[in-house]
Parts: sequence; C-alpha cells; structure tokens
Amino acid sequence: QVQLVESGGGLVQPGGSLRLSCAASGLTFSLYAVSWYRQAPGKERELVASITGAGTDTNYADFVKGRFTISRINAKNTGYLQMNSLKPDDTAVYYCNARHATFGVLDYWGKGTLVTVSS
Repeated sequence: QVQLVESGGGLVQPGGSLRLSCAASGLTFSLYAVSWYRQAPGKERELVASITGAGTDTNYADFVKGRFTISRINAKNTGYLQMNSLKPDDTAVYYCNARHATFGVLDYWGKGTLVTVSS
C-alpha cells in the first residue's frame, strides 16, 4: 500500500521559513516525480513545484520562484519543500504528489499539511 505523509507545516510569521517533508512508502520512490501542490480556502488546488525522480530537473510556479526550493533524498524515500520569505498569501494546505514517470496512472497523494503565515 502506497502512502505519502506530509509533515512540517505550522504557524509562521511573514518573512519566516518552514521545511515540509513528504515521506513515501510502498513504492520505488526514485521512479516517481514528486510535486507539491497547495490549496487555499475557497481556491483551487495549484501546483507549487515539482522534481523529477532522479532529482535532476525542477520546476516552480512563478509565485514561489526564488523563495521555495524543492528537493529529494531517494535513499530516504523523502521529498522536501524549503519555503523561505513566506507571505500571508502562502497560507494553504500543502499536498505532496508522487506520479510514476512512465505510468502516469500511478498517481498518489498525501493528506496535506497546513501552513499558516500570519503575524
């Protein structure tokens, strides 16, 4: 059974930092691209960043470029999202997604972790 478990969310002041983790089990982690999405109250879920299975290529939404960094350690079956210079608009539930590089139907989601940016 595949599981993705996010952690690291919480309350942070504007300008602060958080690091989210996504611990995966039940799959060959290196064969899956990992993405972080977020969903703010009343808004649709949106892509934040993604990284290929080998970790060689990354992609970021314009609204996080220069502030967030996605990474992974395949030996630990874990993906990360380092978030710096956080803004109130970054407040959302952040979800981890793992999608097989070849068989896209193998697509899994975590339950999310809440990030609140507020003074």
